[in-house]
Amino acid sequence: MRIFLAGASGVIGRRVTTLLVAQGHQVVGATRRTSDVLARLGAEVSVVDVYDRDALAGAVLAARPDVVMHQLTDLSGGNRAANARVREEGTRNLVDAALAAGVRRVIAQSIAWTYEPGTAPAAEDVPLDLTSGADRLATVEAVHTLEETVAQAPEWVVLRYGLFYGPETWYAPGALMANLAAKGELPASADVTSFVHVDDAAEAAVSALEWPTGAVNVCDDDPASGYDWTPAFCRAVGAPEPARSDAPRAGWARGADNRYARQELGWTPQRKSWRDGFAAF
Repeated sequence: MRIFLAGASGVIGRRVTTLLVAQGHQVVGATRRTSDVLARLGAEVSVVDVYDRDALAGAVLAARPDVVMHQLTDLSGGNRAANARVREEGTRNLVDAALAAGVRRVIAQSIAWTYEPGTAPAAEDVPLDLTSGADRLATVEAVHTLEETVAQAPEWVVLRYGLFYGPETWYAPGALMANLAAKGELPASADVTSFVHVDDAAEAAVSALEWPTGAVNVCDDDPASGYDWTPAFCRAVGAPEPARSDAPRAGWARGADNRYARQELGWTPQRKSWRDGFAAF
């Protein structure tokens, strides 16, 4: 297949590129800047800004892809507004370009912590939390817009990723969350999180080339309270034991259920639990 990969130079995008090329696919890696790294990985490089609608439409048309894959994020400095813009405007431009080029299948990165409140890890049929409080509503609305836009393609897969950890992520030795932990600014709480290692996230994106239309939770098998994972993370990155928050669990912080991916789609994460993944740092 020929795959137009938007966000190819990112943490997930580079891993996806490597896997796709190894399987014999042709990758057109879209990036805002010329990338020798992508060329060395075996991709054709398409330098284009996702916010330039006309240029993006031309780039997708010229690439003649069978699939458009969306792995775009804008997480520099933790800027939620910038990331929301990618999810809304960037996705709109990318899907419009795909449809104009006659592309049938679109695969896109989403997240697994925008479900409405509940007591158990959320499966894919749980609605998104569109009545959330103001501090997170913009994120949920942007995810909803992304997913509704992607669903306009004839065939589509939305990858609802758990929280990334591993090399080049925020959750790795020397990275953002490790630095906060070192300063005692990462308390253990009752909130439940589902993690996914970046290598497993990339493998799922490649598998999604063959998956049926729909949303898929892509996370490990071990949703966990911050009382469990935060101390383990601190130990793994050499930080002191975290303080403990006694605040009740936020209703939406429930984790995600990956049984559909495992039982119906045959996807199994190599790192079945963050426990093993953190220990391997």
